[in-house]
Amino acid sequence: MERTASVSADPEQRPDTGGRCAKCRSWGGFWVLGLCNNFAYVVMLSAAHDILRKQESQNTTAPTSATLTVDFQAGNNGSSSYDCNPVSTAAVLLADILPTLVIKLLAPYVIHKVPYGFRVLFCVVMAATSFLLVSFSTVVWMSILGVIFASVSSGLGELSFLSLTVFFSRDVLEGWGSGTGGAGVAGALLYSGLIQLGLTPRITLLIMLVVPLAMLISYFFMLVPPSSLPQWGAREAEHAARSSEETQRMIDGSDKEDEEEEEETSTPGPTGPLTFAEKRHIIRGLLKFVFPLGLVYFAEYFINQGLMELLFFQGFFLSHAEQYRWYQTLYQVGVMISRSSLRCLKIRKLWTLSLLQVVNAVFLLFAVRYQFLPSAWIVFAVILYEGLLGGASYVNTFHFISKETEDRHREFAMAAASVGDSLGIALAGAAAFPVHRYFCSL
Repeated sequence: MERTASVSADPEQRPDTGGRCAKCRSWGGFWVLGLCNNFAYVVMLSAAHDILRKQESQNTTAPTSATLTVDFQAGNNGSSSYDCNPVSTAAVLLADILPTLVIKLLAPYVIHKVPYGFRVLFCVVMAATSFLLVSFSTVVWMSILGVIFASVSSGLGELSFLSLTVFFSRDVLEGWGSGTGGAGVAGALLYSGLIQLGLTPRITLLIMLVVPLAMLISYFFMLVPPSSLPQWGAREAEHAARSSEETQRMIDGSDKEDEEEEEETSTPGPTGPLTFAEKRHIIRGLLKFVFPLGLVYFAEYFINQGLMELLFFQGFFLSHAEQYRWYQTLYQVGVMISRSSLRCLKIRKLWTLSLLQVVNAVFLLFAVRYQFLPSAWIVFAVILYEGLLGGASYVNTFHFISKETEDRHREFAMAAASVGDSLGIALAGAAAFPVHRYFCSL
């Protein structure tokens, strides 16, 4: 059966499905998808804390709400010089990342059987349900369930949309990366801003139901998908990844390119769905990308959830809570900038980014232990730099996976590699617990 579009190894040979206008629409569509996919994930913990605090005031028997509390009050732990929170913020991190990690570990092996349209609808429903659950929660378990639903939506959405990029020009990866980077800043600012205007957390979350709606509109109305995209019907993955010689002639209009495509598509190779052995071989080839990405995220979330709350400067014009909030904001700004930089700068030596991030973590670990930094301004600069490294690692990892993976394997590879950052984050959360306990005992 003939197809009117194809995916090839060269970004310039991928179909633009309608010209420059269509490419711009798809770039913008992936930007909105990236923003919406991470939005609920970003704001959910802050919202859950506000709701849980209200529940705690209404129900005196709500001790488990402490696990979601990220509130800094002087004298919480009178025996420590670090002004410690009773429960490490790593507890919040683990609650938010574990569902995503499970999905990314298991879904790549079976998700290809589910068309993209159904995946997007599921993500939209899960995100909307998370907002509704947390906004209307009257007991702790409802709020926690809302956080889990947001994590499921984000995890499934990330691996699905990364796989989806193989059907479009490779520059949509820049749009996706920029959107995910912007979600952190936009989510935090919008939620805080609406609360500052006097709206209740419940009303604020109900307003944010527009975010899942925007994801739905972006996917179904902004993107210009090729006919090879399995949007509603089940179809084997390699049919979407293999090139069509006749279609390439129509798209490229060049005899020389036709000859190259003929040589490429005539190369003998296996047909049919990817076997388990093939998937295992692909994963082995991805390790050179997944390990550096995982290490970067391990180091940066060890900083974010294990060290940031301990980097408190007495006498600074910002309170402890305000210092922590600015640490998180500057980190998200750095991520947004670097995830938007793919058009200007591509970094192939991913291990360099990993090692630089580890140096950051070690430096700040010693800064917490020996308290030799004179001012929070230095930490602000380091945190911004940390975000730049993390965002650059993410967007360059998936750019080079897309570029260097052969057509038939690319869709699976993009989904499978998405586990790298989540695995690093989960390990960082686990490692942050003993560090927090140690410093708070001093």
